[in-house]
Amino acid sequence: MYALPDGIRSRMMPGINGLAMHVLEAGFEDAGRPCVVLLHGFPELAYSWRKVMLPLAAAGFHVVAPDQRGYGRTTGWDDRYDGDLDSFRMPNLVRDVLGLVFALGYRSVAAVAGHDFGSPVAGFCALLRPDVFRSVVLMSAPFPGPPAIPAEPPTIGDFALLDPPRKHYTAYFCTPEANADMLHAEAGLRAFLRAYFHVKSADWKHNEPFELRSRAVAELAKMPRYYIMDLDKTMPQTVAPEMPPPAQIAANAWLPEDELNVYAEEFERTGFQGGLQWYRCRSPKHVSELQTFSGLAVSVPAMFVAGEKDWGVYQSPGALTAMETTACARFEGTHLLPDAGHWVTQEQPASVSELLIAFLDGEVAGSRS
Repeated sequence: MYALPDGIRSRMMPGINGLAMHVLEAGFEDAGRPCVVLLHGFPELAYSWRKVMLPLAAAGFHVVAPDQRGYGRTTGWDDRYDGDLDSFRMPNLVRDVLGLVFALGYRSVAAVAGHDFGSPVAGFCALLRPDVFRSVVLMSAPFPGPPAIPAEPPTIGDFALLDPPRKHYTAYFCTPEANADMLHAEAGLRAFLRAYFHVKSADWKHNEPFELRSRAVAELAKMPRYYIMDLDKTMPQTVAPEMPPPAQIAANAWLPEDELNVYAEEFERTGFQGGLQWYRCRSPKHVSELQTFSGLAVSVPAMFVAGEKDWGVYQSPGALTAMETTACARFEGTHLLPDAGHWVTQEQPASVSELLIAFLDGEVAGSRS
């Protein structure tokens, strides 16, 4: 097991919706504390919350971060490309979190927070079970609510017709080759992860995101290559040219080498397919299932947090506005943090912790900042 900061413990919780779930906990010493559940994204782990767990615990909360289905030390999921894809459907991911809450002995929690792909899971947790998840924090990926009826096309046009031909990264992540491409990257898995984390952070100076006007292919192609990839390149080939120099790596305070090693060792052991299955469950079949909830809004207090340099805020045109105006009936503010890119919980953990605690205490301002 990898090293953890003092005050954070690791344990396995069996019998949760077919999983033996690995969780990290802080603030577990005292019974009766309100609980906060933290959900990571791709390619991350419960470990991604290590820098905000202790401040939340110091504020009086029992803080729980699981390795979600398909990740880390959690077992019981199918790692085959042609395996049990349906177990990665959004309603089942929500059931995983609900099962965890009940296994911990709670019937409700103060908040569920989700980063990246954890954000829609947190959003649907709050949408479907507001009695259990009493507030929600959405991070890096805006939650626009359930898909409309009829469903709107995710893009307008064909990326392959661009010059040069391109492809959307989510389409690439759905291919049979993506897992092996990343797991066996030419420069090595560890180097791939370093370049990938770097290029999506505020350290990569080309990250200057802005609102896109539409879902037209030509508009989406304004995003960096790690979103709209060259058609003939893998993700490791896409990010490798942006590898930071050794001196910059050595000076990296938000993801030093020993912490990057945790990700490298975990994904070397598990592969990426478990996380990639989530992307494959965005197919029309699975979108139509979620249309059952079309028109519903999150009824509990909600907040959005992301980095100013995070293209994830804008990669789905209209999602940010929908979240702020219709998807969340009690929306309490958008907060875009300076000097942070996509990995906001790791790049600016003090600011994230301060916002989370203020939100949980009912003190967060209700406007975009």
